Amino acid sequence: MHTAFVTGADRGLGLELTRGLLERGWRVIAGRYLENWHELTELAGRHEGRAVVVPLDIGSDRSVRDAANLAGASADAIDLVIHNAAVSTSLKDLTIAGGLNYEDMIRIYNINAIGMLRVTEALLYLTDAGTMKRQCIVSSEAGSIERCSREAWYGYCMSKAALNMGAVRLHENLHADGYTFRLLHPGWMKTYMSGSKNEEAELEADVVAEAALRYFIGPGEEDHRLVMKDWAGGEWPW
Repeated sequence: MHTAFVTGADRGLGLELTRGLLERGWRVIAGRYLENWHELTELAGRHEGRAVVVPLDIGSDRSVRDAANLAGASADAIDLVIHNAAVSTSLKDLTIAGGLNYEDMIRIYNINAIGMLRVTEALLYLTDAGTMKRQCIVSSEAGSIERCSREAWYGYCMSKAALNMGAVRLHENLHADGYTFRLLHPGWMKTYMSGSKNEEAELEADVVAEAALRYFIGPGEEDHRLVMKDWAGGEWPW
């Protein structure tokens, strides 16, 4: 039985990715940030023995270390890591002329860019022992320097561009050790990244999760080169 570790599994895409893996017979260690959000707990209860929920704040060194220790206590190896946790901000529309909130930008960067590295490093002793050695990173078109068309959004766009660079660096460091990578732009989803569910978006999280899992789990040319693809399979420029 394969084992996956999913960050940001509380709701939205992370919850649906967790659900999809469990339905495929995987064992899932799911990172929970929101203690009072009960959907993940209920999902884990329906898959007792194959779902382990661990507290996880990817913006905290200590929280990530603690989650990795809990993961190691319940699994000898991890085959697949899905780096899904991320944040946006209600201050996203601030402009350089109107004044930027740098403390908020640093918070976003710490979670969206550095958080993925924290998790990767903390779990390395488990993924080294895995059979797949697959790292899956949920990015965004906001991180594409060539194609991003958002106005303002400084902190979010810069954090996703940095996330993409982190993926490139990890690919160069770990590919020779058998690691493969998947980088995903999930599209405009009905998620809670700004605090409340965005009902104006185009895509439901379960639809994106199904497409993402086919990309994340399956073999492909991406085993040998790092690319960013969207949920429909289209390749995006850096």
